[in-house]
Amino acid sequence: WYAFLVGLGYRTPAGFVVEQIFMRDPSQEPALLAALSEIVNSFDTVVTFNGKSFDIPLLTTRHVMNHQATPFKQMAHIDLLPLARRLWRNRLSSRALKDLEAEILHVPRSQDEVPGWMVPELYFEYLRSGDARPLAGVFYHNAMDILSLAALFNFCADLLHHPLEQKDVPGLDLAAVARLFEEMDQIESAISVYEASLRKGDLSLQFYLETLQ
Repeated sequence: WYAFLVGLGYRTPAGFVVEQIFMRDPSQEPALLAALSEIVNSFDTVVTFNGKSFDIPLLTTRHVMNHQATPFKQMAHIDLLPLARRLWRNRLSSRALKDLEAEILHVPRSQDEVPGWMVPELYFEYLRSGDARPLAGVFYHNAMDILSLAALFNFCADLLHHPLEQKDVPGLDLAAVARLFEEMDQIESAISVYEASLRKGDLSLQFYLETLQ
């Protein structure tokens, strides 16, 4: 596996910045990894979606294969996928980032979107033909993943810090937050959020809570 396109997003005083590092040819992999390290070394925390299982191990392996030090070894790592599964497993059939983008953030993607399974095929076709135009959708897909990840992180942070102040949050989502508080022994907070979830009048929520007894 090559990481031929790496997308990064971070805040600056001027706003949120998205950077994409593209490997035009496999011979450029050392340069891509060096450029990635130069950016990442300025930060102490990385946020990913399934990055603990895929992105970070892949990039770390490529650094090792190229005799470069990995920039991720000393970084704190927040992987949003386990949290997303906890928050929405009882309401949504899929917790994929693209589906959360549509269901939670209410931001649909345009027709420029390329399905993830097509990305490797498009890159190998580019290597054969030299025509980069079909990769436009790949760059769009990558950039949208970064923007969605940042937006989802902010959404989750707001939901967990101020669950009772969030508008239009379904009862099942509040019940999932309350369950997290309960497991962290934040009992008073858990009770308040459970009560708020019940006030939503969601019958499926009442059944869900009853089955936890």
